[in-house]
Amino acid sequence: MEKLQTIEPLEDAVFDAGLVAAMEQRADYALPRSVRFSTPTFKEYQSEELQGCGKNSFPAFSITAGGCALNCDHCQKKILEPMIPATSPEMLEQKVRDLILLQNLQGFLLSGGSNRRNEIRYERFLPVVEKLKNEFPHLKIAIHTALLDETLAKSMESAGVDTAMMDVIGAQETINQVYNLDRPVEDFEATLAALTSTSMEVSPHIVVGLHYGEILGEANALDICARYDINALVLVVIMPFYAKPGTFRTPSTQDVGRIFLEARTRLADKKVLLGCARPPGMHKRVTDAYAVMAGLDGIAFPADGAVSVAQAIGRPFEQEHACCSIKLGQTGDNAVKVACAA
Repeated sequence: MEKLQTIEPLEDAVFDAGLVAAMEQRADYALPRSVRFSTPTFKEYQSEELQGCGKNSFPAFSITAGGCALNCDHCQKKILEPMIPATSPEMLEQKVRDLILLQNLQGFLLSGGSNRRNEIRYERFLPVVEKLKNEFPHLKIAIHTALLDETLAKSMESAGVDTAMMDVIGAQETINQVYNLDRPVEDFEATLAALTSTSMEVSPHIVVGLHYGEILGEANALDICARYDINALVLVVIMPFYAKPGTFRTPSTQDVGRIFLEARTRLADKKVLLGCARPPGMHKRVTDAYAVMAGLDGIAFPADGAVSVAQAIGRPFEQEHACCSIKLGQTGDNAVKVACAA
């Protein structure tokens, strides 16, 4: 707590002293681990402590542009808006080739809106992914899978996808009410099982506060993730800004920090990362400070103060301009390593 009070971006922040003490008691989980600050080029980024990348070296493409049949309460399709539309295989191939030529593309995220069964029909795009991967083997390709079966998971693996990401939801009420989806929790676990049966690196996501800002299925989701050989767990925090108006509250930073600590404890031998989505402002500064203190292995688009917290408690850190779930290039400890094409 004394060190936090010396960090200028956190001088007006309110921390839970008991939670900070609990994190300090488990410092052996945190201090030896390097924390990676990810600044992918999905959006412009600049902070007092880190700089963004001037080139589009790791963009996100949406195969449905801004369309999504589920139109879930927590997102309202807004998460698709900043992605680059690539609604046909030909369009995807041309845009990737252009970015390789003009901006030294290092990789990309393939995403899109889902159908009413929370599936994204990637099948006709996978031959292009395979072609690009064969021609440009340096490309690192990540994909938001949504729900799928083992056949599609194997097809993604064969196409050369490096990293697969999907949401794990632990409460049936959340699936029905927030996702407007009539599928059981078991289907989410089955998707995770299918993905981990491949050679792809698998990084499931858990949205903290997904049930209208309440903590409901997160513990069960952590249990599901702990049962499988995943590469990393990505935690994000619900953002009422994107949500259906008047339906969500913002989870407290204390609740979020406790989930961080629980995840670090339950998945002690796995990477646990803080992904792009979380509430802005002071909430984000406190959230990111908790992430560093809890021992999370990576933070996407870190808030001001996050680097200073790492320095204050003695955690080594590095920076890369890629999605937090995927690693580009070689990095070392006690230094900032920038994989920027600029």
